[in-house]
Amino acid sequence: MKYIYLCMSLFLMTGCAQKTLQSTLSKGGHEAHKKVKQLTYVDGFTDIPQEVSLYTYTINKGYISSLESYEKMYFQPWNIQSMDIPLQNAMWAYKSFTSSNSYGENLQPLNKVFFEKIQENSNFDAYSTVNKRAITIKKLNIRAFPTDRPVLRNPDKAGEGFPFDYMQNSTIAANKPIFVSHYSKDKAWIFIKSSFAYGWVKSRDIVTIEKKYTDIWQNAQQIFILKDNESFYTPKGDFLFQSTIGTMLPLIEESSKVFHVLAITDYKLKQAYYVNSILKKSFGHNGILKFNAKNINRIINELLHVNYGWGGMYNQRDCSSTIRDFFAPFGIWLPRNSYQQSKVGKVISLENMSDSQKIAAIKQNAVPFETLLYKKGHIVLYVGTINNKIIIFQNVWGIKTIYNKIEGRFIIGKAIFSTLQMGSNLSDFDQNASLLKNLKSMNIVTR
Repeated sequence: MKYIYLCMSLFLMTGCAQKTLQSTLSKGGHEAHKKVKQLTYVDGFTDIPQEVSLYTYTINKGYISSLESYEKMYFQPWNIQSMDIPLQNAMWAYKSFTSSNSYGENLQPLNKVFFEKIQENSNFDAYSTVNKRAITIKKLNIRAFPTDRPVLRNPDKAGEGFPFDYMQNSTIAANKPIFVSHYSKDKAWIFIKSSFAYGWVKSRDIVTIEKKYTDIWQNAQQIFILKDNESFYTPKGDFLFQSTIGTMLPLIEESSKVFHVLAITDYKLKQAYYVNSILKKSFGHNGILKFNAKNINRIINELLHVNYGWGGMYNQRDCSSTIRDFFAPFGIWLPRNSYQQSKVGKVISLENMSDSQKIAAIKQNAVPFETLLYKKGHIVLYVGTINNKIIIFQNVWGIKTIYNKIEGRFIIGKAIFSTLQMGSNLSDFDQNASLLKNLKSMNIVTR
């Protein structure tokens, strides 16, 4: 067994269906709640069972990936010597957002001075000069600019304004590997790369680690966390952080009921402090999971409790992070955004097909819980059919509507099972914006 032993000369502490839904039909943004009506039925959602076991009972496979391949991607930030992202890619947001197209938290246009100060503080002259391995000590937002302030598109447009803060690249769980590029000029922020995203995090919320210790960490036997928001503590009972599905922690030892895992917090002068923490065996697993009904049910049921959160904001998930975290415990690493996820595995184009042709192609080729369906800006998981209808699992903000030629949203705002034509019974349903009509491809991630 690849346990991490206490003799590794570290400062290791020992011891221990919603029945009524809201429809928003307006120009969006700050007017999003001016016209609200109550509905009791949404075709393709309200009538679709939200119990995952109804879709998984026939699935009984072994391992669909290998721990070795997953670990290679997971620990990639600890196995580079300098930033491997071109500077122009790292600075994408500085070209995309300007005073001509951006709005602030007060829903008013941001001025030129805001962007000048941000760019000055970003200190990209120092790009890839720190070049250190590090780890997060809490769940963090990864930001496109070194600021907590939002940058919004025109809030008068549907699908813009709250909650679509374009500075929110992603979130990263506590105790995940990262690589440090450089500090902002005020040193409050630090530019990092993780295995799936890059951007700015608060410098106080990470600690750097020497290579000899990152080698020990990644060569240890790994415990996969299978539950969100489970608290980790020091042996004295001090809070460390809360868990996120798909995180791996090194195993120290185990008993019949618990895993003793290695966790990291900060110490004097921001040094890494290594802690022996406890995880109930019901919340973790030694290595990756087999792809069977029991395990799929376990992970999906955890994800079903999550609301929609753009870029993972508010400790929630968006469409692609939901998909990514579903596959992680089964040893399949996916990139962070929907477009990149749609290129993994065997890709089958659905472009230039009618709706009926798309349905036929999906039914013929898609593998339940192993196939993604993609349209620009959104990705979903194919789970099978019920009553000859294709059923998907998705985390979705809402259904596009059109009212007096004004675009709006029927808000769902959570993870659900649905059909590809959800909401077609709504009087203001935008037929041209239906998910089925706009599907571009399907991809079987395990092939």
